[in-house]
Amino acid sequence: MSLPSLLAVFAHPDDESLSAGGLLARHAATGARTAVVTATWAAETRRAAELADALRILGAGAPRLLGYADAGAPQSAPGSASFCAAPLDESVRLVVGHIREFRPDIVVTHDAYGGLTGHADHRHTHRVTTLAVQAAGWEQLYPDAGAPWQPSALYLATHPHSAARAWGDRLVRAGRARYSVPDEWVTATVDVTPWLEQKLGAVLAHCTEVERGALPGRIAGLPPADRARLLSTEWYIHLERPGFTHPSEAP
Repeated sequence: MSLPSLLAVFAHPDDESLSAGGLLARHAATGARTAVVTATWAAETRRAAELADALRILGAGAPRLLGYADAGAPQSAPGSASFCAAPLDESVRLVVGHIREFRPDIVVTHDAYGGLTGHADHRHTHRVTTLAVQAAGWEQLYPDAGAPWQPSALYLATHPHSAARAWGDRLVRAGRARYSVPDEWVTATVDVTPWLEQKLGAVLAHCTEVERGALPGRIAGLPPADRARLLSTEWYIHLERPGFTHPSEAP
């Protein structure tokens, strides 16, 4: 039986694989439609090409790039505004357009902290996406962005305190703040072990991040057993909003 269609909205190339790679592969394996919107990096960059490779591994279609610049890498989209500095209404309209075109049952994005690192682009992606999911169903908002469509659920990729205590030092560089949520806030804990090979392949497809020693690179350097334990579970918070109905099953 096919699972619900799924649209993921994340800040940077590699966020989709690290935060929801198992979920994307799980849904695609059942024949469900899956896709990923990425807020930053231009289509002609190496990071975008790596994203395309990762999405092929996960079965999530072609990249959908908003084309903004990464807050920490202006070369990511020469001549374009930084995502956090762009007009909010403009960014929301772009995400609304993807929601209305793809018509997903479920949308997944960063939690309000922006995940363990609290990256500014992650937090802004959360704000933009939560606004866009609600706006997509209002017919007089952004009428040029397509016919209204209301996803049935919005889920936030997160890390509970227990996981952060167990793995935080391997996920966030020493000396940096770490952001996690109380375990009881998590509404869906997904065992993605059956899709672990695809998820790891997608993470490692982001070769630029592997080479520079970012999180994909640190994962690449772990023993296989540690990699498996680190990547085999994903956590989500079902965000309650007016007009949403609970999906028939967890994401």
